[in-house]
Amino acid sequence: MVPGRLYFKAFAFLLGLALSGLTSLTGMVAAQSGAQAGDAKSDGWKLCNRTSYVIEAAAARYEGQGVFVDGWKRLRPGACEVALEAPLDPGIHYLFARSSSAHRGGRRLWGGDQPLCVDTTGSFSVESPQECSEMGLEARDFRPVLIENTKTWTTSLTETEEFDLEEASAAGVQRLLDNAGVFSGNIDGRIGRKTRAAISDFLGANDLPSDTSDADLIDLLEQVAQERGREIGLNLCNRTDKRIWSAIARRKGEGWESRGWWLLEAGGCARVIDEPLLTAEHFVFAEMEDEGGMRTLKDATDPFCLARTRFAINGRKDCGASANRQGLFAATPPAKNRRLVYEFFERDFKESGS
Repeated sequence: MVPGRLYFKAFAFLLGLALSGLTSLTGMVAAQSGAQAGDAKSDGWKLCNRTSYVIEAAAARYEGQGVFVDGWKRLRPGACEVALEAPLDPGIHYLFARSSSAHRGGRRLWGGDQPLCVDTTGSFSVESPQECSEMGLEARDFRPVLIENTKTWTTSLTETEEFDLEEASAAGVQRLLDNAGVFSGNIDGRIGRKTRAAISDFLGANDLPSDTSDADLIDLLEQVAQERGREIGLNLCNRTDKRIWSAIARRKGEGWESRGWWLLEAGGCARVIDEPLLTAEHFVFAEMEDEGGMRTLKDATDPFCLARTRFAINGRKDCGASANRQGLFAATPPAKNRRLVYEFFERDFKESGS
């Protein structure tokens, strides 16, 4: 579902670039047009983060016969940054964004269906080649943005909750407090008494002044959350050069739970369980995109329920009765020191059509 503020001019629609809502796996991009649309003071193409996530964005533009891509522009929740300085060249530009690796549940993506090349490992500025691998780059699906002003244009990144910039900053602090294991509460953009007390305790424990800015607090909490994520939980990693759709299953109480989907780009990882792993059994499901069709895991023998979209399903029987389907999962090795990294290699998958 696209928020009411999300719109493009009829020109973009006629070009076949009209925006539609993305699934919860990808998030949403909202574009606000007009010279006075943004909250940042500088001229140019401004990106505003109206989400509760720290976001890393890559922007692309046409120059001559090529498309140049620049990344990554880091956006704190509630912040606006200039992605491209004025004067702007009116016309189609492109945008892709991902949430910080500090956040739980794998990276959220904001994008579309235009593949362009990026460097996933650090800052870059490149002309996107026909084949990304030729330059050691990887393809990501960008969303078109129609810019109609030479001086200033603003694109807002949003999620299901419609935060303004001030609420997004507060919601970002709330989410990172939870991700860092400091305090867990509602992520609603309104910080209450208990949350303020947790922030005060956190600042005191780290010898930081009580008047520490929200920006500095977000930066520190992001670092703590990233370190915490390396120490606990279950991470799935794609060691192939293709995209993989993954899911997990494990015991929940006296029964079973299956959960998905996590999209693993080539060489990418997702943290799918954000708590210390116990001795209970864990299972993984994966389908790898290939030219000949989807390829499934060779050694998958344990049946659990799956759904078409993002899901969390209790139980593992009668999948069809609840409009789900059954898939075969593979057992993981036991966790060590409360954590496990499970890697998918191409040799782990059946041949297409088998």
